[in-house]
Amino acid sequence: MSRILSGGLTRRNMLKTTAATALMGAVKMAFPSGAFAQGAGPETTKAVLGFIALTDSAPLIIAKEKGLFAKHGMPDVEVVKQASWGTTRDNLVLGSEGSGIDGAHILTPMPYLISAGKVTQNGQPLPMAILARLNLDAQAISVGSAYADLKVGIDAGALKEAFAKKKADGAPAKVAMTFPGGTHDLWLRYWLAAGGIDPDSDVETIVVPPPQMVANMKVGTMDCFCVGEPWNAQLVNQGVGYTAVNTAEIWAKHPEKSFAMRADWVEKNPNAAKAITMAIMEAQQWCDDMANKEELAGIVGKRAWFNVPPRDLVGRLKGEYDYGNGKVVENSPHLMKFWKDHTSYPFQSHEAWFLTEDIRWGKFEPGTDIKGMIAKVNREDIWREAAKGLGITDVPASTSRGIETFFDGKTFDPANPEAYLASLDIKRFA
Repeated sequence: MSRILSGGLTRRNMLKTTAATALMGAVKMAFPSGAFAQGAGPETTKAVLGFIALTDSAPLIIAKEKGLFAKHGMPDVEVVKQASWGTTRDNLVLGSEGSGIDGAHILTPMPYLISAGKVTQNGQPLPMAILARLNLDAQAISVGSAYADLKVGIDAGALKEAFAKKKADGAPAKVAMTFPGGTHDLWLRYWLAAGGIDPDSDVETIVVPPPQMVANMKVGTMDCFCVGEPWNAQLVNQGVGYTAVNTAEIWAKHPEKSFAMRADWVEKNPNAAKAITMAIMEAQQWCDDMANKEELAGIVGKRAWFNVPPRDLVGRLKGEYDYGNGKVVENSPHLMKFWKDHTSYPFQSHEAWFLTEDIRWGKFEPGTDIKGMIAKVNREDIWREAAKGLGITDVPASTSRGIETFFDGKTFDPANPEAYLASLDIKRFA
């Protein structure tokens, strides 16, 4: 069986005449991001999707385990573990035709960084398409046991003096995140900067793959890290450190991971892209049901997926948070959301914040056309078509969630990112 087609013809192969080609050109001008052949089945039954061992990859895993890809005409979808976000990027560049992947569970800013050639070899752009948001909330910033007496929480300023002393002694504190310009990098930077700690000059920022965070903290490679679950819970369960802050305490109901695919794959297989999105959306609803949390933890904890004990997963999935420093929250409103509160919809305003923060820290140039970039990468049209196919009527009326507010009183108006940038104390773009 071909890795590209499975029985059906591609749209390109169906263009038999010059007149039809001209018509398709007109359609492309009207719908530059592609249009759906309504009523047609998927152009292929196969796609290769990557995931990192993080709880927010669960919708892809559940869609595979529960047969939801097959239900929507995509029985040959593979869900393949990636070692790091760098590996995810590299395999997306290869594509499945090059033994890589076609799409992935991914840090929301990464499709933009990849599309712009900011993180690819030789600066070569690879156009990407975001089809859905996978989750809201429930990443965390954890610190080592050496800082237990400081009782670090939402105010990172509690670390300022200790970090300044380490720097003066010639051994700057090391703070770890998972990918430069990614969500964990931005939560960590926002938190440190709000506490008066410059993430570029007061500490040393390092990149560590999510599954390696706890092991590195054990051997003293880092002082604190930002990552998704289950690694913060595992740190607490192993007595190596404690959770300082759930990222939802920084920004309540914040966006986190996305489901994205290579744009050329989506253009070639629009109905297959819709089918995959429908399967993932169904899986998100299943993951969000509290009655399924125990089973969810058991599934993703398997050796084939995360290879971690379910106890490292299930508590925080249910909103039961033991921070490891004496703070215990039984029914946290900041548990990971997979579906409610319009989690799955890829709000353009959410992506505008990530791009603005990446301008703040020098990943994109000042004056970057944020709106133009989003128009190319964000495929909320596919999400809406998928929602229609599933009979979902609770669909956001707007692509913007409006003005967002952060724990330190800063606000972000997606219509005026310049004002937000001007309000920030520590920034790199000036």
